[in-house]
Amino acid sequence: MTLRIKFITFAAIIHLVLIIISVLLLALNKYFFVVAELCILGSVVITIRLYRSFLKPLDLLSAGIESIRARDFSATFIRTGQEELDRLIDVYNNMISQLRSDRLRQQEQHYFLERLLEATPIAVLILDLDDKVSMLNPAARAVLNVPAGEAIGRPLNQFTGLPGAELAGLQSGETRIIQVSGVETYKCRRSHFFDRGFPRHFILIEELTREILATQKRAYDKVIRMMSHEINNSIGAVNSILQSVSTYAPQLTKEDQADFTQAIRVAIDRNSGLDGFMTNFASVVRIPPPEKTRYDLHDVLRSVHVLMGGICAQRKITLVWELDNTPFMVNIDARQIEQVLVNIFKNAVEAIGQDGTITIRTDAHEHKTLRILDDGPGIAPENRGNLFTPFFSTKKNGQGIGLTLAREILANHGFDFNLESRDDGRTEFWIAFDQSSRRIP
Repeated sequence: MTLRIKFITFAAIIHLVLIIISVLLLALNKYFFVVAELCILGSVVITIRLYRSFLKPLDLLSAGIESIRARDFSATFIRTGQEELDRLIDVYNNMISQLRSDRLRQQEQHYFLERLLEATPIAVLILDLDDKVSMLNPAARAVLNVPAGEAIGRPLNQFTGLPGAELAGLQSGETRIIQVSGVETYKCRRSHFFDRGFPRHFILIEELTREILATQKRAYDKVIRMMSHEINNSIGAVNSILQSVSTYAPQLTKEDQADFTQAIRVAIDRNSGLDGFMTNFASVVRIPPPEKTRYDLHDVLRSVHVLMGGICAQRKITLVWELDNTPFMVNIDARQIEQVLVNIFKNAVEAIGQDGTITIRTDAHEHKTLRILDDGPGIAPENRGNLFTPFFSTKKNGQGIGLTLAREILANHGFDFNLESRDDGRTEFWIAFDQSSRRIP
């Protein structure tokens, strides 16, 4: 039973008793009856006024509660002139004003945080209490290579853009460097905040690829230039001495002349080979900026076919061409991209060895992607993180220059690329010529 009903019931019983008493007075004295009726009438008026005064604060509280429940913090009450009620109104108005200010400040902070997350190049993943993604910014969508709608509600270990298992294994406060196939490097840190008293975690992912590539290039640029300078100076002087010494051959006996001349020739050839070796290394740091023009990539692939078709035929390697029906127009430095493709084909041929297939596939529409697949033995797990490391090679006589050169040229063009083993056992090198793309699967 509500307080309102209790008050009305109590007032009704009291006045009913008074009416019965006044009726009994009528038999005794009609003047007493009239006075009693006037008193009862006055009591009813006073009771009604008390009822209104008593219930007005309750109505005020009910209206205030409904406003708060509806999150409407704009409504305030006007003072009535009643001291007790005005104190209640002042408290309510001050509370509503504070709530309105707090909500406005929270809305402004939330809006600022949203704009900040959208603009920052650092990927941010916010997790719910079950460690599933509840929010992510555009940079995180690009890193994880997934639309926002498909990311919400998924656990971390289901993502393939970055090794999801490594992200899921991060502990609060832990920072870890994650490298993807030797190309892209990310610094990942997990931390937490409190939401309504419960800890919620978030992950910051900062791409370090460009900084690391630039640092590596500066390092091996300095080393190669120093080595090239010293070796070239020595080679020139030594070859000059050897050429001079070769003039003494006629002074030797006929039996010794052949051995002497051959030894001199071998030494000169070895020096020339060393010079070529250093020239190859120096070419990595002497790549000029690309001179881009609008070009059909299919024409570049046809040129590469002419260059590599002979060796593929000798090794009984079949080239399967799955080119898009439309021209593959991209802004590239055709000569540099041709050099990249020659290196990729050469690596694929050497990986297969004999009797295999290389598939060349282009998609001129979404992301403008080139894929080169071979059915060689694949990439050993222990080598995946070093594929594009300067001068790393798994070949017996390899110098580790081909992929480094390809990395430099493609990075200078701003293209996304990767070399990876597929689930079907084939090895794939893909290049995304659409610069708005990230980590095409």
